[in-house]
Amino acid sequence: MKGKLIVIEGTDCSGKETQSKLLVENLKKEGHKVFEMGFPRYDTPTGKIVGGAYLGKPEIGESFFTEGATNVDPKVACLYYAADRKYNMIEALEYLDKGYYVILDRYTTSNMGHQGGKIHDKDERFNMYQWIDRLEYWLLDLPKPDITVFLHMPYEYSLELKKNREFLDEHEKSPEHLKNAETAYIELSELYNWKTIECVENGRIKTIDEISKEVLAIVKE
Repeated sequence: MKGKLIVIEGTDCSGKETQSKLLVENLKKEGHKVFEMGFPRYDTPTGKIVGGAYLGKPEIGESFFTEGATNVDPKVACLYYAADRKYNMIEALEYLDKGYYVILDRYTTSNMGHQGGKIHDKDERFNMYQWIDRLEYWLLDLPKPDITVFLHMPYEYSLELKKNREFLDEHEKSPEHLKNAETAYIELSELYNWKTIECVENGRIKTIDEISKEVLAIVKE
């Protein structure tokens, strides 16, 4: 029996990695077979290209793009991220074929949010979503998720949360980029019928445990 592909997606500082790991723990406690993977995979050849040459993460390397990653043509940037998924998804596909729950911390959906957000015209942005959909799911033959859980941390709150971060990549340094990406993500959540979890309720940021329970409930449903 084929497994289920579950994507945890979200805006900046929404806790995607944390919630992915907690979901894995919770599903294992219930006796399910689970495999987890995060994108980009910065410890692999393709991930190092994304993390260093494109994003300029301090712990990986300097960006080759003197104009800054946020100013790189979105289709060019998409190709780097898509290559990382194509290169690394082989392992995840093996677990899917064995009937595992495969939990992905970010996926094609991140390309749509971050690169789509670079485009300000709504119609052109929609065309970009379709272009990425064709690129990754059709041309590269990557599997579509069974479910995408979208963690929405409002832009204003994410700016406060990351004030204590010592190292930021080119995307994280740009408030404009993060604001535009949030707009794209909300748009995508409606277009693709993602399961949305609001990380802020009545002006209060929900606890990690509160969000984790919501994620598990959605997946079990």
